[in-house]
Amino acid sequence: MRLFISAGEPSGDVHAANLIRAIQTRCPDVEVVGFGGDHMKAAGATLIYPLVELAVMWFMRVLWNIRTFFRLADEAEAYFRDHKPDAVVLIDYPGFHWHIAKRAHRQGIPVIYYVPPQLWAWAGWRVNKMKRTVNEVLCSLPFEPEWYTKRGLEGATYVGHPFFDEQADRPVNAEFLDAQKANPTPLVAILPGSRTQEVTRNLPIMLKAAKLLAQKVPNVRFAIACLHERHRLLAQEIVDQANVSGLNLELHAGRTLELMKSARAAWAVSGSVGLELMLEALPTVVLYKIKHFDLWVARHFIKSKYISLVNLLADAELFPEYLTPIDVSDKLADWAETWLTKPEEREKASQALAELREKVAQPGASERAAERIVAIATKSAQHKLAGPHFGGSEVRKEQEQAEV
Repeated sequence: MRLFISAGEPSGDVHAANLIRAIQTRCPDVEVVGFGGDHMKAAGATLIYPLVELAVMWFMRVLWNIRTFFRLADEAEAYFRDHKPDAVVLIDYPGFHWHIAKRAHRQGIPVIYYVPPQLWAWAGWRVNKMKRTVNEVLCSLPFEPEWYTKRGLEGATYVGHPFFDEQADRPVNAEFLDAQKANPTPLVAILPGSRTQEVTRNLPIMLKAAKLLAQKVPNVRFAIACLHERHRLLAQEIVDQANVSGLNLELHAGRTLELMKSARAAWAVSGSVGLELMLEALPTVVLYKIKHFDLWVARHFIKSKYISLVNLLADAELFPEYLTPIDVSDKLADWAETWLTKPEEREKASQALAELREKVAQPGASERAAERIVAIATKSAQHKLAGPHFGGSEVRKEQEQAEV
């Protein structure tokens, strides 16, 4: 069996690696080729290009790299044409992955979207792209299958969020964790994001909030959780420019989990990190700093009430959140002050997160997704699909014939 898997984000790279391992238990001789990162490579995939290193966001950044994206899409199609994988698996990263799906569809290869983009939140009309070029959507959120079904897409299945499969195996540095917990000074964890642009936009506001909070709660310390050493160096530059020398502040690379387990409150960007914070039942403010123009454009597309996955799962604002072009450092400081100085308010916030955790944090997504992918790829290997929607309705068959 031959699979092409593509992941464009650091989190997607981890999801892909766990998926590959789950597939290997069912099909030990599987060959996996695609785009991704170090985690996919460690799981046994052959990378055509390290797409995770190209993770970009917002409009100008995408335009800056547009030629690279089209070149990679053409390389993928050449691989599809020459090697005919039994299935193509896409993980999030929608802008680029629409082009991959289209090219796989042209070559008659079934396409499976795992951890699909949140079309229901910001781009509902793009469900038509899904219907044209994707065979199966393996949904990570429980309400997604119904949303897709109502819009005429067959083959949307809830498998769960792969994030919850990954937590039990995450290594914890016990010595570092013990040292943090032994420190009696309350800790606020600062999580400015996994992308360079997120760090540069969000960390300055978080540092302003730290200065404000230290004035209100003198006995407080801060720790910036950096994805890796390169981001730690970037964060250090931002700290040096922010004039925060009087703060009790540390920077750590690769210690996000330990800092979450040690903190009394957190400031974080939106994204899958919210699920980690939920697992720790850690009261958190979500910040996403964007430019005025980007917000103006986004407001024409965003349809969901919340930007945080945790709030979306709860259908309530468990994490106070701010998608904003302005300085909201005072808001971040006020929430943290409340949680640090009013134990009953912190307990209330933590308990709500714990209740949500018990409801939604169910492992097994990687295994369930692997089972479905192997079934689809096996069928594809036995008789190559004539169109992108096997098992679809007569209406979809007519649509495919019309496209031809």
